[in-house]
Order: sequence, then C-alpha cells, then structure tokens
Amino acid sequence: MGGKNELHSPPELTHPSIKRAKEIDADIPYKHLRNALHSQGEGKEVTKVLHWFRGRDLRIHDNTALHHASLLARSEKKPLICAYLYCPPEESWHGTSPSRLNFMLEGLALMQKELRTLDIPLVFLQADKRKDYVPVLETFIRSNGVTDVFANYEYEIDELRRDIKFVTDMAGEDIVVEIFHDQTVVEPGTMLTGAGTPMKVFTPYHRAWTALVKHNPELLDMVPPPEKNDPSVLPQIQSLFGSEVPKPHRDNEFASPEDKARIRNLWPAGHAAGLQRMESFLQQIDRYAATRSNPAANSTSRMSAYFSSGMVSVREALSEVRKYNKGSSEFSQAGSSDGVYGWVREIVFRELYRQTTLTTPHTAMNLPQNLKFNSVQWEQDEEGWKKWYQGTTGEPFIDAGMRQLHAEAYMHNRLRMNVSSYLYCNLLIDYRRGERYFAETLIDWDMSNNTQGWEPGYTVFNPVSQAEKNDPDGEYIRKWIPELRNVKGKAVFAPYARLPKEEFEKLGYPKPHVDWKATKARAIERFKRDMKDSES
Repeated sequence: MGGKNELHSPPELTHPSIKRAKEIDADIPYKHLRNALHSQGEGKEVTKVLHWFRGRDLRIHDNTALHHASLLARSEKKPLICAYLYCPPEESWHGTSPSRLNFMLEGLALMQKELRTLDIPLVFLQADKRKDYVPVLETFIRSNGVTDVFANYEYEIDELRRDIKFVTDMAGEDIVVEIFHDQTVVEPGTMLTGAGTPMKVFTPYHRAWTALVKHNPELLDMVPPPEKNDPSVLPQIQSLFGSEVPKPHRDNEFASPEDKARIRNLWPAGHAAGLQRMESFLQQIDRYAATRSNPAANSTSRMSAYFSSGMVSVREALSEVRKYNKGSSEFSQAGSSDGVYGWVREIVFRELYRQTTLTTPHTAMNLPQNLKFNSVQWEQDEEGWKKWYQGTTGEPFIDAGMRQLHAEAYMHNRLRMNVSSYLYCNLLIDYRRGERYFAETLIDWDMSNNTQGWEPGYTVFNPVSQAEKNDPDGEYIRKWIPELRNVKGKAVFAPYARLPKEEFEKLGYPKPHVDWKATKARAIERFKRDMKDSES
C-alpha cells in the first residue's frame, strides 16, 4: 500500500543471542510487571482518572480497563479523561502499514466523537522519538493532576518493559496504575499442562479452552461503555476537548489517493462497522466449515482487522456466536454446528498465540519459537524476493495471494500459509523478511498472529496441489491474475507445465522462478544439516 513496501527490502532485523533469549524466557518481563503493580501503595486521594488507550483496545464498548476507570470516576465524582499516544518512530519500528495506521486513526476519530457525547475528552499526545514515549505520557499525567491510570495489557516484550518503567515511575509519585486483561477470553499464562507449565500445543489447549468456556460462560460476559462525566466536573477538563486526531507520518502514507479510497471502502473503521460485519458473517456461518479454505468462496468473517486493533472485542464477537448457538457456550464439535465449531477454533488459535507471546517472549524478538531454526543459512535470492512480493513467481496460487494482499491489504489465511512456505522453503529466504513485509502491508497485522503464523517448519506446501484442492475451479487465481483469466481447465494451476509452449508464451505470465520439487528437497536437506549441530 505504501511506496516503501514495493521499492525496498525490509530492514535487517536484529535479535538477541540464543543464550540471552533463553535467559529472558526463564525470567519473563510479565512477572516483573505484575510485581511492580502489586508493589504499589494506596496512592493519593482521587482527583482525576485517566484511561490510556493502546493500539489494541480502540473501542469504548466492552473495554475492561475503561469500564473500571469509569466506575472509579463515578464513585468518587471525579472526571474521567482518556488519552492516546501516537509515536511515528514506534509505528515505523513495528513496520505498521499505511492501511493499518489509517484504519486505527479513523477508529480513534470515531471514538473521540462517541466519548464527546459522554462529556469525556480523548486527548491525543505525540512523542517524536521512541525514548520520549513514556516521558510524554508522564508529563501529561503530572500537568493534569491525574492520580489514577487505567490501561489494558499488551503482551509483547517491548510493551511490557515500557509498562514496567511507567508503573515504577508513577509509584514514586504515588500515582496508582491498574492494568487489566482484555485481549482474550482466557487470561494468557493460565492455561497449564499437567506439569504446571504453560500449554504450547494447540490441540490440548483447544480442548481445555473449550471446556473452560463451557463451564464458565461468564467469561463471555461484557462490560458496559463508560458512564457520562458528571456535569460538576466539566470545568476541570474543558480545555482537554477538541484535541486533533494525529496525521500519519510520511512513512505511513498511502502510495496514492486511489489506494486510500479503495482500502477505506473495503475496511470501514470503528466498532459499529465491525459489529455489522460480524452480524453479516453469522448469516452465512453454516457454510464456513465447508468453504473456509476456499479463498474464492469469501466465506470467512474478515473480522481480523477489528480484533487486531480492538475495535470489537473477542468477547463481544463470541457473545454474538453464543446467541446464534441457541444461547450455549458449548463450542465443541459435539455441542455446536460445524460452522460455529470451525470459526471458534480459529479464535482459540489467537488466544494460544497470546499465551505464547507472554510466556515465550523471544518470539516477539525476531527469533523463531523453535530456536534451532535460527541456525539455518538462508539464501540471498534478491530476484526471487522481488518476484515473491510482486506476485510474479510463476506459481499462480502464490502470485494470486500476493496480488490480493496489494489490492486489499489482506490475504486469505490459506494463502498466507502457502506464500510463507514458498518464501522460506522454496526460495530459502529468511522467513523474517516475509514476516516484516506482512507487517508493512496488512491491515490486520498483529505481532502474535504474524510471528507465529510465520514460524518456520518442515512442511513445504505444494502450490499446485493446494490450489487444486482449495480453489478447485480456479476462480481465485483467475480473479487476481488477469493474464490467466481465459486459461481453461486445470492448466490454470500450472500453465507453464500444462500448456503448449507457444500458448503459454502468449499469456504474458512468467514461468516458475524455481522448480518446486527440487527446492523442496533442498530446503529439507538444508534444515536438517544446519539444525543438526545447533546448540538451541
């Protein structure tokens, strides 16, 4: 969506040593943050209450920390104010795409209007350097006489370390900070094996999660929006209304007005738009199980952008599914339709990914969960890299996926698995480059989902058989690759191999950049060789 994605390779990504990664995993920052929160004193008498919005809770509906902030403000008859801190270098550091940032800023503008009807100001702060992020917020808190700060947890290591510093600083000034779990239904880190360690394997996690929600349906209960500020407190906060919504930094601007208009049309921002999309999905959820892997069927919910930015809570979405499921929180295969079971199962992946990010923090530090893969010697195939991100590899299923990404800032999950496998297996290009490219391009980028979705492994997806199975009529390929629109039958899945040479050359479509079978063998041999003597 932005020029930088198409013109430059992602920056070289740094990471700690394997030894240091293991040390961090053994002493996770989350524990230190919890300790800092528990060590706080009682604080000062309440004068002003602040809710600090982060980039993953951009809603006033069913927002756990905002709800508790409102309860305190109302009980003490003190003003509730809200703040969002925008830091352009922080967004560049994470590789936030123009589409995602625009989506978030549009959502913030809508939230500011919603809060204004409740006489609650939403103030936009800006830090021009990453190191100034916490100081800017602390200066705002001091200058406005805030005594209590509420926020929701973010589970990535940089964010946890930021919060440790913030809580420690505020404790020294008798300002109380409260942080709540809000991104997930089940609190990350609490789903344990029989040995008492955090679950890492999906199948037992899914089984345990489903049983827990069945027996504790209150986990899906929602909290109301904040209550209106009492009129008596408005003179104290009048100057905080009217804060201007930030404008994207030049690194995060769309390549063209046409790109911006197209993405805005595809992805309307805000809670209401997200909830409307969820309601539309529920009308066709019964066909989800049968068609979810077919990208041409367009039967997925497309809720990922709303979840990753927190415009709609997972609890609210699952509450809607529960209504559809005749009021039952039984989401097992036996207790729900195939469509409900299949869709909720995907939500549980999201929950596990956050548990993994929290309990194995090196996964958010440009290292694979399986540290042995860090020993792999990757290739520097710049021609292959360019063909991959441009969608001109000569493998129709791969190229269709990448072209959908460029057009919609989104890619069907079946394609995400295929294009990642092709990059790090068949091209043997460092998976982290693809992971970064997704961050710089997707509207629904989410660090936990992205890093763990790109986790390297031995499975090498065959793009031809994958297309034949999941896009059996070639409809998806023909939609995104106009060069192949008139190719008949199964030749569309592998035109170079299945069409006469003269006919293929008329298409204007490239021949395959690599031989899939040969490069699969190369990848498996490389992985085994390089990982054999790994000390990880």
